[in-house]
Amino acid sequence: MLDWKNRAGSAPERAAEPKSATRSYIGGLLFSRALATLIGLYLLVAIALGWYWSQEPALFPVQQNAQVAAEQEGKQMVIGYTTVETLKTVADTLLTKPGGYISNDRFPPGLWMDNTPSWEYGVLVQVRDLTRALRKDFARSQSQSAEDSDLAKAEPRFNFDNKSWVLPSSESEYQEGINSLSRYQARLSDPSQKNALFYARADNLNNWLGDVGTRLGSLSQRLSASVGRVKLNTALKTEVVAPGQVPQVDEEIVETPWMQIDNVFYEARGQAWALSHLLRAIEVDFADVLAKKNATVSVRQIIRELEASQEPVWSPMILNGSGFGVLANHSLVMANYISRANAAVIDLRQLLNQG
Repeated sequence: MLDWKNRAGSAPERAAEPKSATRSYIGGLLFSRALATLIGLYLLVAIALGWYWSQEPALFPVQQNAQVAAEQEGKQMVIGYTTVETLKTVADTLLTKPGGYISNDRFPPGLWMDNTPSWEYGVLVQVRDLTRALRKDFARSQSQSAEDSDLAKAEPRFNFDNKSWVLPSSESEYQEGINSLSRYQARLSDPSQKNALFYARADNLNNWLGDVGTRLGSLSQRLSASVGRVKLNTALKTEVVAPGQVPQVDEEIVETPWMQIDNVFYEARGQAWALSHLLRAIEVDFADVLAKKNATVSVRQIIRELEASQEPVWSPMILNGSGFGVLANHSLVMANYISRANAAVIDLRQLLNQG
């Protein structure tokens, strides 16, 4: 009898339990849906931003850009001003383009993007090479001359790790490099400053073009390796080959990994984009040298090939068809432009070497 009363008294409590469980289930369901909605919105925004950030900057008019900068700062357009201003603008584009500098991003959408970081690295390579040429050749009268203090600070800044996120970040180091170039440029365009120099000589230009040719030659080989190529290696050094002995030749298949093909392609586009601007600036500051060597047309030929490589890519992905297959091979098309530009660089260097 007592047990029956106890069971009867606990019945309302058990009846309340399903209501509490239902409320808890509904609350959990609403939370899950809200969380899924937020994640979905985040992914949509990240995808949209990723598409926007992946747009490559357009080509800009080099001479007009330098003239506007000189007018705004009240500076004179001396020899070397256009080259330094163009180098600054190219480097600044890495930091101010849509999305800013992406190579060191740790969160989506930058974390998911690999084509834009490859493009950024290509631009950075050319910025580093010209900054080194300024420090080593253009700003020095001879090999025993003292180097410019601001250029000596700019070069190591641009050679900083391109994927450093913080302490310090890549962006802060590259901005310091741009600031150092600005200080050198300000002294260069100031008639009262006698310690900032720019020597537009054929030998200085030839030294930098040697680096340009090396970069373009390497890119051409890497792009061509998208379909695989045979590399021949000699097993013996030529100085140890006995008379009448035929060196043994080994064949090796060199092919770019499938996941790296688009990275090499966009690195080449980045280098070509930067180099086309830098050569237009060189054409302005080295106009007298190029005219005396009948080399102006050669410079313009290089620029034409590099700018042709900047045509929009309409395909949603970089195709890697075989050489004469059904599908296109974007890497081989890019390799064609780069190879033609490299051949023109070789011709230009030969003209500069002539008396």
